[in-house]
Amino acid sequence: MMTVPALLPAALLLLLPGTLSQTNDTVPFKVEVKNSIQSSRPLIFSTHTVCRGILLGGMKRLMDSNEKFKFTYTEDPNYGPFLESVNGLAGNATEQTYWELLVKTPKGKIIRPDIGIGCYIPSANETIILNFTKWENQ
Repeated sequence: MMTVPALLPAALLLLLPGTLSQTNDTVPFKVEVKNSIQSSRPLIFSTHTVCRGILLGGMKRLMDSNEKFKFTYTEDPNYGPFLESVNGLAGNATEQTYWELLVKTPKGKIIRPDIGIGCYIPSANETIILNFTKWENQ
């Protein structure tokens, strides 16, 4: 019976506002909006997340603070958030277009994460590239 009282203080810590879930540490990163189909000049924005925060949170923070950045997404019950449009430009299945998520590391390497905006945790000084592009049938 000693384990129940020992676990009670730990459980109470999880319920207190600001405990273990709030941090003042921020992770700065950039968001580059690129259109590979039209080869237009990319738009670059600065934003941040809290330490270990997800990309979606940083994108929402950016949208709330900068009227030149807007996006929409849908919530898939199996796969989570799916990026639909950026600044009014939406992917289209008929035209085989979509928003590709790429990440440019501080050392300049570009990677394609195997997770999306709802799971990706940006690192400091990365550039998140939202690239409007086409997929090819194989």
